[in-house]
Amino acid sequence: MTLATPARVLDALGTVYDPELDEPITELRFVTSCEVTSDGDVELHLRLPTPQCAPNFAFLMAADARAAARSVPGVRDVTVILDDHYTGAEINSAITRGDGFTGAFPGETEDDDLSSLRDLFRRKALVAREGSLCEALVAAGMREEQLSALCVRDLPAGPVTRRCLELRLELGIRSTPDAPGFVQADGNPVALGELKRWLRMARLIRTSLEANGGICRSLLAARHGLPDQQHEEVAS
Repeated sequence: MTLATPARVLDALGTVYDPELDEPITELRFVTSCEVTSDGDVELHLRLPTPQCAPNFAFLMAADARAAARSVPGVRDVTVILDDHYTGAEINSAITRGDGFTGAFPGETEDDDLSSLRDLFRRKALVAREGSLCEALVAAGMREEQLSALCVRDLPAGPVTRRCLELRLELGIRSTPDAPGFVQADGNPVALGELKRWLRMARLIRTSLEANGGICRSLLAARHGLPDQQHEEVAS
């Protein structure tokens, strides 16, 4: 029988992304603690940069954290506790019941799983990340006509490409080896005449994501007195 451990649960939590920033909640230091009993019951505590973080984003991260932890072999039950958030009680109760967003906030939206919101930010993240790949190839001397002709199999291996392919899969955008290497937010290929404009847009989106990420890190560090480092060991 496979035993669940905090390390395995934390590895799974590394696949949970802040929907707005497109960064793992483990790297953002949103996971305060992860405890696993001998029976496989998990208790997770999450913290966000401020108590006023948007409830929809907070709910998505809490729900995704529970789903990720439950996917670990040997895990029996998962309790996620969002600490010190102004809607924490509503979110914690809904997550424990297995409800969607409307279970926590009745009447707020008809999109119970917030799929439209997820897709909106996934598309932004995809453009930002593919734009950074494209800029690296431009810096390496690749011409526009070459860039427009690239397929997925031609993209450089690495974490950015892997994340791009994950986002394309989540969005239902073709990502087979012969698929276009660079796509717009709607999944259509970036044509040769559109490349410069697409790159400008990608740069703007990426700058916004990086700025927001920096603000969140600074707020979290100031609020909790965290050391000035990218990673922090999570209590277990």
